[in-house]
Amino acid sequence: MKLYHGSNVEVKEPNILVGRRTLDFGQGFYTTSDYNQAEKWAFNISKRRNVGKPVVSVYEFDEIVLSELVVLEFSTPNSDWLHFVSENRTDTYRGMEYDFIKGPIANDNTMPVLNMYISGFVDEDFAIKRLLPQKLKDQCVFKTEKAIPFLKFREVILCKK
Repeated sequence: MKLYHGSNVEVKEPNILVGRRTLDFGQGFYTTSDYNQAEKWAFNISKRRNVGKPVVSVYEFDEIVLSELVVLEFSTPNSDWLHFVSENRTDTYRGMEYDFIKGPIANDNTMPVLNMYISGFVDEDFAIKRLLPQKLKDQCVFKTEKAIPFLKFREVILCKK
């Protein structure tokens, strides 16, 4: 499977940044199988950091190795996904540790619903009904040093507007 990582710098040797990262799936090295999503990340990060150039690093990942890893996969933004993302975004997740996680991305369209759910303004049923119809891109997150070596760097693409 081809995976992409958008950034303001090329990443030939992925690593897991340590620190408080309240992202969908917590700390890890984030990739996607959707080039356009990675390109969007690259432009956003370059603009936010105001340094570097938007680039997409391209990797190859052989899914056969998933049998060697502790994996969590969400096929849709369901109840389990909602709870998992909410706990990671609020830095309260204390469950099982995974090597690799794959699932939908909480994007700009989903964040208002997620924030209303996290704040208690809407219940789970309402949130899921609002999230399910959306065509969410995927994200594949390499969470541990055990998983990172399976991601093989192939090339860097300079993004152009």
